[in-house]
Amino acid sequence: MTRNEEIIERAKKRLLQNYKQQPIVLVRGEACTVWDADGKAYLDLLGGIATCALGHCHPQIVAAAKKQMDTLWHVSNVFYSEPQIALAERLTTSSGLPGARAFFCNSGAEANEALIKLARRAQVDRGFTDRYELLTFESSFHGRTLATLTATAQPKYQAGFEPLPQGFRHVPYGDLDAVRRAIGPHTGAILVEPIQGEGGVRVAPPGFLKGLRALCDEKGLLLLIDEVQTGFGRTGKTYAFQHEGIIPDAFSLAKSLGNGLPIGAMVCTDAASKALPSGTHGSTFGGNLVAAAAACVAFDLACSEEAMAITVRKSARMFELARAVQARHPTRVKDVRGKGLLMGIEIDGGAADVVARCRDNGLLVNLAGEKTARFAPAFVATEEQLVQGLSLFERSL
Repeated sequence: MTRNEEIIERAKKRLLQNYKQQPIVLVRGEACTVWDADGKAYLDLLGGIATCALGHCHPQIVAAAKKQMDTLWHVSNVFYSEPQIALAERLTTSSGLPGARAFFCNSGAEANEALIKLARRAQVDRGFTDRYELLTFESSFHGRTLATLTATAQPKYQAGFEPLPQGFRHVPYGDLDAVRRAIGPHTGAILVEPIQGEGGVRVAPPGFLKGLRALCDEKGLLLLIDEVQTGFGRTGKTYAFQHEGIIPDAFSLAKSLGNGLPIGAMVCTDAASKALPSGTHGSTFGGNLVAAAAACVAFDLACSEEAMAITVRKSARMFELARAVQARHPTRVKDVRGKGLLMGIEIDGGAADVVARCRDNGLLVNLAGEKTARFAPAFVATEEQLVQGLSLFERSL
């Protein structure tokens, strides 16, 4: 029995079997390379599912986390802490939201829960106690709590957890006319991903977010943007909504924010923030000092103008390589889509077997939906690694 097999046997006896895990045990990482328990190296172009934006064990982020661990780990949000404030300054200043304020939590689901609570309470404060409903989009993904699961318009995730919380309705992604028809007397907000990650890496049509902003302004709704997978420089802008030049009422962040350390955030306008005064929302571990210190360094490295210009250039090369693969395999590769360093390759007949062969060939990607292989490489991936990754992917077809 190999070391991988031995550890996996232990896991199967003790861990809840709620994940469909790939049959390797990862023990070490550096930049875009990880090693399993048997010493095999893999090119990681998944990055913890768009989470390790600066790669594994980035020395500057490691140093910041270690320094904070040697100083103070946790004090709770009963007290102020400087790393959390420094991170809030970075997020709010870069957002463009008027009078922006930040709330910290531990994950993307929690950040989206904060959006949902903010929207409901904001409408109550405006005197609209019946505007409790959120519109979300088919094939979306917003989290695994009961509320965010209901916001997630994918029945496969909801089956068996009924009755689901009320107050959510789903409409076709990218269809402004359908959104307008769906708005009713109980609608209080719209929650949308600029790119549907788990839904197959589907990019919002040009003008869609801008159209949603106009509809929200017309109808008195809040526009909420889920930037959990797309934020933090991944698309070539600090936040993906900035490609359309809009200002949401609030947006959520997580994943790349801590470069793998657990931290999430909601950023909202000053006007919206008044809906959550003292005592209405909170988190024991939200904005943990170690995660916040690491996130400050990660932000500075990932979201500078120079860094995002490099991301744009690498993105162009990655998509060029992928479309060349598509041109050579037109019946097998149905589509290449995405933005920045977030790419989906749709495979005729489904992508699960291809993802498994990628792993066997030393490349880590994963499924986004049933037909799409998702690439979310770290921003530090070299052009040579992108070339290698698409070559391994083509071999795996």
